[in-house]
Amino acid sequence: MEIIFLGTNGWYDSDTGNTVCTLINSDRYHIILDAGNGISKIDQHIHDDLPVYLFLSHFHLDHIGGLHVLNKFRFAQGLKIFGQKGTRAILDTIINEPFTVPLQKLPYPVEVNELLPGPYKLPFALECEFLLHSSPTLGYRLDLDGKIIAYCLDTGVCESVVHLAEGADLLITECSHKPGESSPAWPHLNPQDAVDIARRAGAKRLALTHFDASRYQSMQERMDAIASVVDYQDIIVAKDGLILHI
Repeated sequence: MEIIFLGTNGWYDSDTGNTVCTLINSDRYHIILDAGNGISKIDQHIHDDLPVYLFLSHFHLDHIGGLHVLNKFRFAQGLKIFGQKGTRAILDTIINEPFTVPLQKLPYPVEVNELLPGPYKLPFALECEFLLHSSPTLGYRLDLDGKIIAYCLDTGVCESVVHLAEGADLLITECSHKPGESSPAWPHLNPQDAVDIARRAGAKRLALTHFDASRYQSMQERMDAIASVVDYQDIIVAKDGLILHI
C-alpha cells in the first residue's frame, strides 16, 4: 500500500507545498483524503481503473478548494465522495456554475454520500467521528489491505482522535501549531500534542501534515519543530511528493 502526500500545507499554498490532500493506493481502491490544491496531482499517481473514493473532513477551503479541477480527471468507475451531513448542499454551491464545472457535468459519474458518526461497511471497513475544531470536522479510520489508517486533520486534542487511532498502523494527523502553541478558539495540534495522542492510542507510526503555511514557512522549520519531540520513535514529517509504503 502506498500513502502519497500530495499537499501538506494548511491554510494556503506556499513554497513548502499545496494545501492538504493525501492519496492511498491500496490493492483494490484509491482513497483520497481531503481535496486541497494538492488533488491536482492525483492523475500522476492513478494509472488504472480501480474505484476512487474521496473523504472530506470538513468544508474549510484548504480542504475542498482543489475540487474545481475535477474536470481534469477521467475516473473509469466514477468518483464516490463522502462527508458529513450537508456535504451535498455545500458541493452543489461551490462545485457549480459560475465557479467551476458542476458535478453532474463531469466526464464521469459522481456519487455524494453523507455520513453520521459511527461504523460503516463499504467495500472496506470505515469508522468516523467528529473531532474538536472551529467547524464540524470528521476524522476517519479505514481498514485497507489488512492495515488500519487513521486520518484526523483540523482538530485539537480530543478523545475522538485517540479512539480512531487506537492500534492504527498509521495515524495521519496535523501539525498546524508550533511547539508550545495552542488556541482554544481555533483548535489545532502542536508536535507534542500529536505525539501524545499517538502514544495514548498505541499507533505504530505517526505522520504529520497540514503545517500552517504562515507558521511553517520552510521545510527546515518543520524539521526543527519535530526535532523538539524526542519521545516518539516512528514519526514522519510529510512534504509534498512523499510516498510511504506500509
